[in-house]
Amino acid sequence: MGKGKICAQVAHASLGAALEAMKKKPSWFEEWTKGGQKKVVLKVGSLKELLEIYQKARDLGLPAFLVKDAGLTQVEPGTVTAVAVGPAPEEEVDKVTGHLKLL
Repeated sequence: MGKGKICAQVAHASLGAALEAMKKKPSWFEEWTKGGQKKVVLKVGSLKELLEIYQKARDLGLPAFLVKDAGLTQVEPGTVTAVAVGPAPEEEVDKVTGHLKLL
């Protein structure tokens, strides 16, 4: 994916997870909003690892959103392109993503 496409996928994931937190973890969403809406973009080595991140977040009860692209531009329809974890307390997110490197 090109840089712009990656940015769009990250935005989709971030918004999806934020909306989920707003509904399911409103206190976490409020703290995140008041704290400047921190976002950290990380990378994984494979689709398998991306799906494992998503599943671990779900298993821990964290807001998480998996992006499956519509396939209108650069990738095939249904391609998993990004995952967002949180908003949630940093120590909880770190249980899922703490080992990953910045993009």
